[in-house]
Amino acid sequence: MARATTEPAWKRSFLAAALTTLALALTGTATAAADPAGAAAAPPAHAVTGYWQNFDNGATVQKLSDVPADYDIIAVAFADATATPGAVDFTLDSAGLGGYTEDAFKADIKAKQAAGKSVVISIGGQNGTVSINDANSATNFANSVYSLMQEYGFNGVDIDLENGLNSTYMSQALKSLSAKAGSDFVLTMAPQTIDMQSTSGEYFKTALAVKDILTVVNMQYYNSGSMLGCDGKVYSQGSVDFLTALACIQLEGGLDPSQVGLGVPASTSAAGSGYVSPSVVNAALDCLTKGTNCGSFKPSRTYPGLRGAMTWSTNWDATSGSAWISAVGPHVHGL
Repeated sequence: MARATTEPAWKRSFLAAALTTLALALTGTATAAADPAGAAAAPPAHAVTGYWQNFDNGATVQKLSDVPADYDIIAVAFADATATPGAVDFTLDSAGLGGYTEDAFKADIKAKQAAGKSVVISIGGQNGTVSINDANSATNFANSVYSLMQEYGFNGVDIDLENGLNSTYMSQALKSLSAKAGSDFVLTMAPQTIDMQSTSGEYFKTALAVKDILTVVNMQYYNSGSMLGCDGKVYSQGSVDFLTALACIQLEGGLDPSQVGLGVPASTSAAGSGYVSPSVVNAALDCLTKGTNCGSFKPSRTYPGLRGAMTWSTNWDATSGSAWISAVGPHVHGL
């Protein structure tokens, strides 16, 4: 009998399945290589953000590997402006960080991502002067941040500009960057309290304009004077009411609860004013999400999807024995 010229059905099915698996594997590899923001899982529904200092200012010097596991989003502070309008760059302060090398830093980023964490590059800070005020500088910003994401493996960017911004061009820059980075792009913001008092402010307008790609706004509830709450009353920093009544403005002003976090100092040394104990942070989280442990201000409704909390910084927290993250981290994750 002549040998059959076709393979048995079971063998054809086996070969087809193997080829499909191989094709998917190759496609996945190519996608991961092309998407620098694809190395980590999305931040959890309730997340803790911590700023990591790329400098020594008296707080505990850390490597990224030293940052406790309860921090879900680590913002590397900071990228610096260059001579090109809108562009930024980042240089690891190896000397100031005890000889921490770039290779070790990049490896630590990958290790954090492998553990499900996100690592973003923060732009600005108290002394940062990055200006995006026209289409050219917006393009330069997007291209330069994307280049840093490719070089270091950052998952995204944190906007911590404390000297004003232009909502039109900052929004343009962030949308362009998101398009380059892909769907796993992580975008965080850390405005000052004055920046989020009204939806007509440039920072608030920016947050709303990029709402479709925005991960979380962690407003800085410190180094601030008294501010209005969403009930029109004036509240002083350092209280649970200051946290809840000001968060209410963002929650009722158009941001999703998952895009709102409470930004506080890790210790009295971390900020000039506005420190509250971790128990006050946890009370504010309970008030906003469950309607319990409120002060004199109680929101008209609860926001169970509130994202969580942020602190400046993981280094100052370490200086205090990691007291902040030990108390606030489990509470956030238990919401």
